[in-house]
Amino acid sequence: MDKQKVKVNATKNTQEPSLRSSIFPAINLRLLLLLTLTPTLLAAQIAQAPEPPAIQDNSFLIEEAYNQEQGIVQHISIFRSYRGSSDFDAAFTQEWPVGGITHQLSYDLPVIRFARETGIGDVRVNYRYQWIGSGLTLLAVSPRISVAFPTGDWKQGRGAGAPSVEGMLPLSHVISPLLTQHVNAGAAFSPSARNIAGERANTFGFTLGHSFIVTANPNFQMMVETLYNRAQEVLGESDTEWTDDFVISPGFRSALNFESGLQIVPGVAIPIGVGPSSGSRGVFVYLSFEHAFRRTP
Repeated sequence: MDKQKVKVNATKNTQEPSLRSSIFPAINLRLLLLLTLTPTLLAAQIAQAPEPPAIQDNSFLIEEAYNQEQGIVQHISIFRSYRGSSDFDAAFTQEWPVGGITHQLSYDLPVIRFARETGIGDVRVNYRYQWIGSGLTLLAVSPRISVAFPTGDWKQGRGAGAPSVEGMLPLSHVISPLLTQHVNAGAAFSPSARNIAGERANTFGFTLGHSFIVTANPNFQMMVETLYNRAQEVLGESDTEWTDDFVISPGFRSALNFESGLQIVPGVAIPIGVGPSSGSRGVFVYLSFEHAFRRTP
């Protein structure tokens, strides 16, 4: 055996213990610091935010992570038209706190115009849990679960023809007093959905969304929302096809505040189709009324 190789190997073997003894304590120290500081960093994120603007839970296409405060109800009406078509989507929503900010129930009553026929869509009931933070903190997260009932006429293309369930994870982050962002990620499933011919198939859908809210004034905000939907449509019996919808929607909203506590928030946006939705455009109109329904302690 080569004596030089033996000498080199012996030298490496005598150095390894000292190398491990110098590296592993450093790794353990870093891991200890990470475990120690993580709760502190998270607490800093959900700490008290700067004075929140007068407009906060009034997003258009993207969902913010702020539940209704105790004793406060919100009524929301939306209308979206499409360029070059008489089709439109409209909806009325009410959001109610359940005992406080932690739990919230709401419902959506949609009205849809499709192929020159107008009628009610699939009514949806929603539950949302304020998991992290609130409207007073830098970071808020409030997962939602929704059930849609087949109240829309599937023969006219206004409903799925079957119940469906959707889960959504909204996250809201106050970057600065001037800038706030909202992030959405969700999925939906409808067993035995129907097309207008009555053919059935299970369908899935996914949603990703993001928005920036710029507070130019406590009662006036500019916004840019980005929304991507990927969903299956029923082609035939047990046969589906994926479709994609991608829009970027600049807009603005303002607040009218009354001494009674009533707040009215109107807003307008222009959803612009990009990528798979290139060429589509429309107008989105928003109107919210928010007020106390009983005295808070």
